[in-house]
Amino acid sequence: MTVKFISKAASKVNEERLLNLFLDLAKVNGPSGKEQLVADYLLEELPKLGFSVTFDEAYKKFNGEVGNLIAWHEGSDNSIPPLFFSTHMDTVLPTENLNPIIKNGIISSDGTTILGADDRAALASYIEGFRAVIESGIPHGPIEFILTVNEQAGLVGAKYLDYTIPKSKAGYIFDSSGDVGQVILQGPYSSRIWFTVHGNSAHIALNSEVGNNAFLIAAEGLLKMKLGEIDNETVANIGIIKGGELTSIIPGSVIFGGEVRSFSQEKLNRQLDHMKGIMEEVANKNNARLDVKIEEKYLGFNVSEDNKLVINVKEATKNINVSHYVTKTLGGADTNILNENGLTCITLGNGFQNIHTFNEYISIENLNNTGRLTASLIEQWYENHKQ
Repeated sequence: MTVKFISKAASKVNEERLLNLFLDLAKVNGPSGKEQLVADYLLEELPKLGFSVTFDEAYKKFNGEVGNLIAWHEGSDNSIPPLFFSTHMDTVLPTENLNPIIKNGIISSDGTTILGADDRAALASYIEGFRAVIESGIPHGPIEFILTVNEQAGLVGAKYLDYTIPKSKAGYIFDSSGDVGQVILQGPYSSRIWFTVHGNSAHIALNSEVGNNAFLIAAEGLLKMKLGEIDNETVANIGIIKGGELTSIIPGSVIFGGEVRSFSQEKLNRQLDHMKGIMEEVANKNNARLDVKIEEKYLGFNVSEDNKLVINVKEATKNINVSHYVTKTLGGADTNILNENGLTCITLGNGFQNIHTFNEYISIENLNNTGRLTASLIEQWYENHKQ
C-alpha cells in the first residue's frame, strides 16, 4: 500500500535512488583527515542540483587533505531566511573494500569494515531530499549545506570552520542513533583534564630506596575520585594512562587523562575541581609533583522548544507520518561547535546503530525517512515563513 504524505516534496523522494546514492557514498573511502575523495564526489554532484560549492582552509590546521565544504543554493524565493543542513564527510575508520549487505530491510557491511552510515546516511539523504524538493516544483528559500571534515577526531573541522563563509544562521544536523523523529534540543559542555605525576624513578634492585612510584600515587588518586555517572547531568571518565620505561624501573612519572561532560557548566567545573583537588592532595601526601592541564572541548547548547527550528521539525515530521519526541544527549556533535559560533541548530535522529564498529547498520526505513524529513523540513520552513 502506498503511503500518502502531506508533504508534497517528501512524496517525491525516490527510495531506490536514495539507497543507491547511500551505497555509492558509503563506498567512498574517507576516514578523518582523508576526505578528498568524498569532497570530489560532492563537488561533482552538488552543482548538478544548482549549488555553488566553496571549501575553506581548515585542513591546514591539522594537516588534512581538504577543508570543510559549504554549498549554497539561492532557492526560488530569497525572501525566506536561509536554512542549512550540516553533517560530516569523514568516517571513524576506512570503508575501503566495503561490501554492503541488505537483509530484512537492514543495511550493514559484511563484517570486515564499518558501514559508514555515520554519517553518509545524512549526506545521501540531504542530496535526495533536496532533489525531491526540486522535482516537486514547490517554492523554497535558500538552502545551504555545511559539510565538515575530521569530525570523528573531536569535531576538529567544525572548530576550524571559516565562519565568514556560511550565509545561513539556522539549521539541522542529522547525526544521532535515534530513529527519525528524535529531536535533540540540549547537548553537553565538555572538557578534558590531564594529570602528570612526577615521583622519582629508581632501579628496583639497585637503589629502590630512592624510588617514588608515580603509578601508585596515581592509583591512590584515581581510587578516591568520583568517576562514572556523577549525577543525572554529569559524567566523568579517565580513559588514558601512559608511563613506565622498563619492568625493572620504578616509574618516576605517569600521565593520565580523562573527560568530564555535563549539561551544567557549574557542575562540569565542580567535577574538574574535585578531580584536581584529589590529585593535589595525594601528590602532596606522597612528596610528588603534579601538573594539571584542563582543555575545553566544546560548550553546551540548549535550544528552546518555542524556537522556529523546533516548531518547524514538529510540523515536518507530522507531514511524513512520523512521530517526534524531544530529548537531550551527553554525546557531542558538530551541533555544539556550530551553536557556539552563532549558527543555531539542533541534532536530529537518523537511526544508525552500533556506530564505530563492524556491526554498524541502518534500516532502509530510517534512511528513507531521513530523506523525506529533509524534504519536508525545507517545504515547511517555507510555509512557516510565508504565513
